[in-house]
Amino acid sequence: MRRLSFSSLFFLLLALCCGWARASMGMAELPAAPGDGPVTVFYPSTDAPQPTRRARFTLDVAAQGKPAPGNGRLVIVSHGSGGAPWVHADIARGLVEAGFVVAMPEHKADNYKDDSNPGPDSWTMRPAEVSRAIDAVARDPRFAPLLRLDRVGMYGMSAGGHTALSLAGGRWSPAAFARHCEVDLVNDFQSCVGLITRLTGGPLDGIKKWAALLLIRHRFGDDAAPREHTDPRIAAIVAGVPGSADFDMASLAAPRVPLGLITAAQDRWLIPRFHSDRVLAACLPRCELIADMPTGGHGSLLSPLPPDLTGLIGDLLNDPAGFDRASVLPEVNQKTTAFFSTHLLP
Repeated sequence: MRRLSFSSLFFLLLALCCGWARASMGMAELPAAPGDGPVTVFYPSTDAPQPTRRARFTLDVAAQGKPAPGNGRLVIVSHGSGGAPWVHADIARGLVEAGFVVAMPEHKADNYKDDSNPGPDSWTMRPAEVSRAIDAVARDPRFAPLLRLDRVGMYGMSAGGHTALSLAGGRWSPAAFARHCEVDLVNDFQSCVGLITRLTGGPLDGIKKWAALLLIRHRFGDDAAPREHTDPRIAAIVAGVPGSADFDMASLAAPRVPLGLITAAQDRWLIPRFHSDRVLAACLPRCELIADMPTGGHGSLLSPLPPDLTGLIGDLLNDPAGFDRASVLPEVNQKTTAFFSTHLLP
């Protein structure tokens, strides 16, 4: 039998005592503010859950259910490129069962409805979108009375992990992204080009590399202005399989708030030696390795995983052979919830 850590056991007992674990998970969508997408909110609710269809997923939630008091703390989740709230429903459920309210902004032009502009343009906008998501929750009369927003948590995965590192005090620039791709294009190809194409070892690879570098240099090579964003309300951050090759690692040597990392050794989209391994080398022991998944891939933190992924996106997001999702993910989510409980609760 797996043993709970003292902190996990303490917060589990606290949740049972206060009734949070008996509440269902509510779900509501805050309407988009001008220039932003909507914000999906998961929260403890007194209403009964019902199967609710969203995109390709059926979630057991109380849609528009009445909010119940929880632990008074908010966690913002930043999705990956082309992402959606639904692929983070399981970590949201774990947080809600511990009493947290969880809010997920839809990042502009880099979400499942509109993926027209991922990469450095989106990475520049995302941290401020996280701040405005906190503002949106603070304005909502259903949630504002239940929350103390002086200590907010933030969780990001993939491109959302890049956002998390920015909010932890990291500095990066589009020019640094271009330099990385000039040096390591072949070895970190999908990080540089996303899902546009891949190298196959065939005669077209040379053209693909030439075209990729031409476009990257043209769009980003001259923009060396450091990107920074600080929100004093954010008091604990978790970055899962983060994109990070474009960061000045010195800026992450002493994160401004408690920072936890989740890594996946078999990640083929953001190769660890260029991304998460470099962050850990820079920030340890002033950050925490929450979990390492030796057999996990880039999409192994998505839960539920989108069904029937094929082609390049399937190769990058489907679980590698040997990854035991049913046993690994609940433990990773439990450790993540314990991290936020430790750093956000009194």
